[in-house]
Amino acid sequence: MNSRCFLRSTCWLPLVAWLAIAPQIGQSSDVRRLSGSYQVVREAGAGPQSRVQLHLRLSNQRGEDLRIQRIALWDFSHPARESMRACLLVIHARSSADTTQDFTVPRSEYKSWQRGKGPRLLLEVLLPSGRTTTEAVELNAISGRKAN
Repeated sequence: MNSRCFLRSTCWLPLVAWLAIAPQIGQSSDVRRLSGSYQVVREAGAGPQSRVQLHLRLSNQRGEDLRIQRIALWDFSHPARESMRACLLVIHARSSADTTQDFTVPRSEYKSWQRGKGPRLLLEVLLPSGRTTTEAVELNAISGRKAN
């Protein structure tokens, strides 16, 4: 009986250890630094394309400042790194920053935003360590207020 109890405890020991350290691993990784929301300020369409101006609010959940160097919409077209454009924006630790950006998107993509599937941004982020990383951020619609 003692050997069975020992075997059971050794099976659970790795699981308990993993559960104990998993939150620390998640906190130390670069995952989920940013969240965001958007509001369409202006939309003009001709043919299959829509030109949209988006008011973006990006929030930094981390305890360090982040610098956004480049930005692109990342949806149906899944842009390559070369299609990203410069966007110099500093988001301080545990705060938000606003920016307004213009994009050209397929009209079908713009219409999908109106049905609830918000756009995603692809951001090139300069970390405090000096390392650059790319992060995708799903945007939620800002409702009930006008963007400036």
